[in-house]
Amino acid sequence: MNQTDFPRHPVRTILKTVALAGAAALMLSGCSSAATPDAKHPEPSASSELSGELSVFAAASLQPAFEPLSKEFTKKHPGVTFSFSFDGSSALATQILSGAPADVFASADEANMKKVEEGGLNTGVPTLFATSELVIAVAPGNPLGITSLADLAKPTKDGADPTVVICAAEVPCGAASHTLLDRDKVALSPASEEQNVTAVLTRVREGEADAGLVYASDVQRSNGEVEGIPIKGSEDAAGSYLAVPLQGSKLSEEAAAFVDFLKSEEARSLLLKLGFRAP
Repeated sequence: MNQTDFPRHPVRTILKTVALAGAAALMLSGCSSAATPDAKHPEPSASSELSGELSVFAAASLQPAFEPLSKEFTKKHPGVTFSFSFDGSSALATQILSGAPADVFASADEANMKKVEEGGLNTGVPTLFATSELVIAVAPGNPLGITSLADLAKPTKDGADPTVVICAAEVPCGAASHTLLDRDKVALSPASEEQNVTAVLTRVREGEADAGLVYASDVQRSNGEVEGIPIKGSEDAAGSYLAVPLQGSKLSEEAAAFVDFLKSEEARSLLLKLGFRAP
């Protein structure tokens, strides 16, 4: 037999075959162990356990939304409860800057959120989750026939000026009110300037004022006790609702989870039903 009829390196060929077979066996073993977790070390749950009482400082106009939203959040995280402080965004920002303990701040405008940011009390970038626009709140049936901002400065049929209330200038609804009044060149002398939009709504609802400037969402939560008259071009002063977890919170994970929840389709759907708008 000729020497060329045999492999030149028979031992090397056999070793190579054995090595390849061993590598294949190790790969199969690795795939098997990855597919079947060790019973002593199960894979961690996708959702962490959240718990604690979350303190939320929120603009007064958010009260009708945040109360049901917190209940929906608690259904997903039964260990979390809520305590709310609803007031004008400027008052809340001042309280936070003065050291009031809070986990989340939800403002009705960018200006007051910026105050908290400049104080270094925010965690991350504030989340824009809704907007809202001003309307003129009047008694049901609109007895004075008000149709525009200009009508707020005109005498009524009996010769008296309408009693009008608005928010104070430092409050988001007040800043928006002045923007629209100045735009339309309406020289208004309000009977009072309130510290939050809820107070304006209450004055109109209880008959203490003929009209007031509030958000469309506030009229909707009145359950028909006031009527909303649209303001032409109200989008020129639309309010922006932003939320952010706060520094120093002992519930930072829970605070971040709630702010993230405000961006969910579930939260957005409820906000739209309550008269807010998508950002």
